[in-house]
Amino acid sequence: MKLLFIRHGDPDYEHDVLTPAGKREAELLAARLGDERISEFYVSPLGRAQATAEPTLRRTNQEAVCCDWLQEFSIPVPRPDKQGDLSRVPWDWLPQDWLCDPKLLDPFRWRENEVMQAGDVGRAYDAVTASFDSLLAEHGYQRDWLLYRAVQPNTQTLAFFSHFGLSCLLMSHLMNCSPMVLWQGLCMAPSSVTTIYTEERRSGIASFRAAAVGDISHLLKHGVQPAFAARFCEVHGNGDRED
Repeated sequence: MKLLFIRHGDPDYEHDVLTPAGKREAELLAARLGDERISEFYVSPLGRAQATAEPTLRRTNQEAVCCDWLQEFSIPVPRPDKQGDLSRVPWDWLPQDWLCDPKLLDPFRWRENEVMQAGDVGRAYDAVTASFDSLLAEHGYQRDWLLYRAVQPNTQTLAFFSHFGLSCLLMSHLMNCSPMVLWQGLCMAPSSVTTIYTEERRSGIASFRAAAVGDISHLLKHGVQPAFAARFCEVHGNGDRED
């Protein structure tokens, strides 16, 4: 089975819509996804994800299932460098803050960090992954501790139109690692596609492996540079996002 995690296009977060650049990205994305032979489409309820999916659904003449658990993972936590002010993005920490606690690198103990506990982030994480596992079970892959039982193995392709934070969360669950490592270590530009495959090296036992993360070839093919919404400044003070 193949999973496609698709980040929404360039966003206007204030109004939860796409910018004109984001709409262009969504159209170019549709041209790329039209050849993927996608079996099922799933989409976040948030407007920017819905708008990103619309050109692809129109092009393929399909409909998407809207899943509440696919919305961005917005859990208020006290950001360490802001004297306790709440941030709705639980991974928005400075490197010098989160790397001070080795628990945040651990696939089991990351939720024991005091900031994560303050926001009850672990419980919210478990609720999302439980819904995700239920969906995978419907498609033939049953979670069994840290592995998946390939009850009905298949070569379906499932597409998820969602968000950066939520996609990293799902990937951390599939790969049994701390979500903080992926939240901090990966970059997925708006409208990018992340491709995950199952591998079944012995009959009945499946694992998931990323073949591409944050792919923007559909933009570069047309000379369109990715929006900077995914990143912070490459060199401090150069005018790009710093905080």
